[in-house]
Amino acid sequence: TTEIYTLSLHDALPIWKIVATTPDNKDGKPKRDIEQQMLMREVDEAVRADEAIGAAKKYGVAVAILVAVGLAVFGGYLYWKSSSESELERQSETIVTALDELEAGNLDVADEELAGLSAEGSPGAMASALMIRAGIALQDGRKQDAVTLYDRVANNPDTPRPMRDAAVVRSVAATFDDLDPQQVIDRLGPLATADNPWFGSAGEMVAMAYLAQGREEQAGPLLVEIAQNENVPESLRARTRQMAGMIGFDAIEDPEQMLEQLQGPAPEEPASRGASAP
Repeated sequence: TTEIYTLSLHDALPIWKIVATTPDNKDGKPKRDIEQQMLMREVDEAVRADEAIGAAKKYGVAVAILVAVGLAVFGGYLYWKSSSESELERQSETIVTALDELEAGNLDVADEELAGLSAEGSPGAMASALMIRAGIALQDGRKQDAVTLYDRVANNPDTPRPMRDAAVVRSVAATFDDLDPQQVIDRLGPLATADNPWFGSAGEMVAMAYLAQGREEQAGPLLVEIAQNENVPESLRARTRQMAGMIGFDAIEDPEQMLEQLQGPAPEEPASRGASAP
């Protein structure tokens, strides 16, 4: 018996859906889905490109200006650094040349070499040039010129502090006999402390100024402190020790050691008989 089945449109619809969604690619996705994904990707890329172009049009000039300014600043810094190093090297060579001329006894030539550097130069180089020129002036007997140069160093706030203190000490030492004792105390008093590198020289002149004023009670302890300070040169310690003793202040810490220093080394014992002389 032959049975004939007639399919209606309603019965055939599910079969059409199955055929229409049958995958025909390696990923198992329908072609229509792949095409839609590709289309959406292209749209996204176009939107991003449009946004990038808009941002470039809106901010591109400002960004370009900032980049140009940054490059210019960086280039200027590199040029300034190179120029500064070259200038410092030139200043150092000038000072070395001047010192060579001094060693050779050419004071005028050395002074002329340093004249330009003492007017224009880095704070350290300028201070060094002025100090050397002041020493040349003292050697030439031009005391007032030397004091003027020393005071330029001492009164320049850009000069390193140790060099300023050195200039004050040299200036006062050059004019000590012409200054009032109180002027010496006022100028060197801040330097006459144990923690200052110029304690020995400044302290000695302050103590002498105290003595000139008849203030032995201030001069004595200061002289003792200098004499007992191991950072002070031995020649200065011996001098202040003697000055302290003259006004009744004992600056000797170890009397036996002091006696040994005053007596000098003990004489060598004579060689025994039969021994060869050294």
